[in-house]
Amino acid sequence: MSATRVFVARLAGCTVFDPAGDRVGKVRDVLVVYRKNDPPSVVGLIVEIPGKRRVFVSINRVTSIGSGQIITTGLINVRRYEQRGGEVRVIAELLGRKVLFTDGSGEATIEDVAIKEGTEADWAISQLFVRRPKTSASPFVKGVTSFATWAEVREKETKGQAQSAEHLIATYSDLKPADLANTLLDLPRERMFEVAGELPDDRLADVLEEMPETDQVGILTSLGDARAADVLDQMQPDDAADLIAQLPEERGEQLLDLMEPEEAEDVRFLLSYAPDTAGGLMTTEPIIVSADATVAEGLARIRRHDLAPALGAAICVTLPPYEAPTGRFLGMVHFQRMLRYPPHERLGTLLDAGLDPVTADTSAAEVSRILASYDLVSVPVVDENYRLVGVVTIDDVLDYLLPDDWRSHDGNDDVRRRAAARSELRTGSIPLPGVQRTPRGPQ
Repeated sequence: MSATRVFVARLAGCTVFDPAGDRVGKVRDVLVVYRKNDPPSVVGLIVEIPGKRRVFVSINRVTSIGSGQIITTGLINVRRYEQRGGEVRVIAELLGRKVLFTDGSGEATIEDVAIKEGTEADWAISQLFVRRPKTSASPFVKGVTSFATWAEVREKETKGQAQSAEHLIATYSDLKPADLANTLLDLPRERMFEVAGELPDDRLADVLEEMPETDQVGILTSLGDARAADVLDQMQPDDAADLIAQLPEERGEQLLDLMEPEEAEDVRFLLSYAPDTAGGLMTTEPIIVSADATVAEGLARIRRHDLAPALGAAICVTLPPYEAPTGRFLGMVHFQRMLRYPPHERLGTLLDAGLDPVTADTSAAEVSRILASYDLVSVPVVDENYRLVGVVTIDDVLDYLLPDDWRSHDGNDDVRRRAAARSELRTGSIPLPGVQRTPRGPQ
């Protein structure tokens, strides 16, 4: 095995291979255990394998670390990892921790940790990369950095002081929201709340949308009312409505009052529908244009980087106004159809004549059958006056149909159970598990 020094923060996201060169997964953290007189010893890696499952890989199973990849013996226990007493996650728990220099020269913050292989094929922390507090008031000046051995520092323990989450957030800055959500859920509960509190509003909103409802509520409850309302403003209206529906009614109303009026109006509108209907599943922010809009304009609208793929698959065409609830719904144009026509072609001439909208009170089972039967990614929802009020996307339906614990599910469903579910879906008798949301207004 290579004996070069390896910095743990750079290992995050590195690909793990077996001896044959097949991809096993990605590194998410490094586990160490403290020792009385020696630097902490590395016991293994936390590796995310397909299915979003985190497993433990003993350091003895690692044959090479370097060049952005890790080679193992190929023998991996795929049982889900559970942290044991005495184990410390370097990225999740050590980075950002305050330490004091034993020579009395002050304190510093751990920004990275270097590990190195010893003479007997054991790995241990060799050095800490630390940053001292800055000495200037200028926002452009940072503290001096240096390397220190484990013996040269001791951990600073200040009662009631939360460990900094800044470096953990920086390490996972390139993770997709779903992956970051899984990472947070693996942390101790208090640490999860701390890291969530440090995330920017838009980033936290994306992460909450990928979490189970109970964890969403826990994190939102840990935030102050003003911060919680700001995060809800950044969430998709349907996800915000589902989350608010889990809160006590008084708390939900307080947050709605603190939200931006336009965002709160959309959420209240969605809360007025039963959860097992198209109105309860839909999002109120599809792409809406006039019939005179051109293909070039339509393609420009779906290029927005913040637009969910399912919403960018088709454009809704209506009469004015062009915000839900709109004027009369005219039809939808799928992006593949737009690609077949010149940029100056009007979208009003490209409407999909075979796609009928559903009403807001259409059952979730019926919406599911429509999406499956016609190979659709989304279906428009109209009110009694044929005005567009939103669209139901395939991910809305999947979130509703999947079991509550699907994010942590191992993916080993019984075949008969899935076959039965498909049969029930076709017959319309499938019990649709979803958010238990009580309508707040007339149906």
